[in-house]
Amino acid sequence: MEVINQNVVRKDNTLLSVAHLTQLLHYVTGFGGFIVPLIIWLSARKSVEGMNEHGKAIINLQLSLLLYIIVSVPAILLLGLGILGLISVAILGFVLPIVNAIKAANGEAPSYFMTIPFI
Repeated sequence: MEVINQNVVRKDNTLLSVAHLTQLLHYVTGFGGFIVPLIIWLSARKSVEGMNEHGKAIINLQLSLLLYIIVSVPAILLLGLGILGLISVAILGFVLPIVNAIKAANGEAPSYFMTIPFI
């Protein structure tokens, strides 16, 4: 007997945590903080329970941070308010993935502060 289409959905909190922590590659290598979580999400969204929800939250955060950076750069000319925006983006981009990686390890849903739901 042959099994042709076996869709096994497994619970893997470690992979969910790793997906959140790969966003920190921006701080280590300067790139990869968007591409690596995107690849993990697209490859495991149907086989890991909760990966679709966590992956969408990760991509929404990265796109929101990119939008905030694009808005903050011209705002530097307005009394330097863009510098505060860039500092807050750097802090949010560092703290939120760590907090949500801990939540993912505990089996909780992700919650990203000030994230625009693009996906």
